[in-house]
Amino acid sequence: MDRWDSVDDGELLRATRRDGQAFGVFYCRHERRLLTYLMRRAGGAELAADLCAEVFAAALEASRAGTPAPEVPVAWLFGIANHKLADSLRRARVDDRARRVLEMRAIELTRGQISDIEQLCSAAEVISLLDGLAAEQRAAVLAHVIDEREYRDIAGDLRCSESVVRKRVSRGLQALRARLGESR
Repeated sequence: MDRWDSVDDGELLRATRRDGQAFGVFYCRHERRLLTYLMRRAGGAELAADLCAEVFAAALEASRAGTPAPEVPVAWLFGIANHKLADSLRRARVDDRARRVLEMRAIELTRGQISDIEQLCSAAEVISLLDGLAAEQRAAVLAHVIDEREYRDIAGDLRCSESVVRKRVSRGLQALRARLGESR
């Protein structure tokens, strides 16, 4: 276990001036969530990756400059993301000033990385949608649709009849379709 793993985000940001690994831990903790957030709002994997890099570069720059650690570091990080996203939409490009100040190279994504980012967003969306289902429906949908298990096997595990499992799957999928229709 890394010495920074159990340290809270505020302390990681304060420690960044004396130890670059501290910011690396902060980055690893929040990169996936931030990238998913930006992907949903920016609409493209490459733009989301550019914005994510710029957000972390701005956060690193502020931390190294001795800016006091915010009370809620994750909210601060997402606040930077909102500003960077709004600026990029207004200018129709990503402002890469912070990366240039830190002498960081621009990110060049491979097709595989773009696909991974796009899947990250869709996986997060599916998880979010499934979390909105009743527990019984979520378990049935996950078992039958995601895990591709037979109704008979699921019924045995859940200690109910096959028809109950079928109904839960049906109602769960119906609820998911309704939610998908609302979100588009």
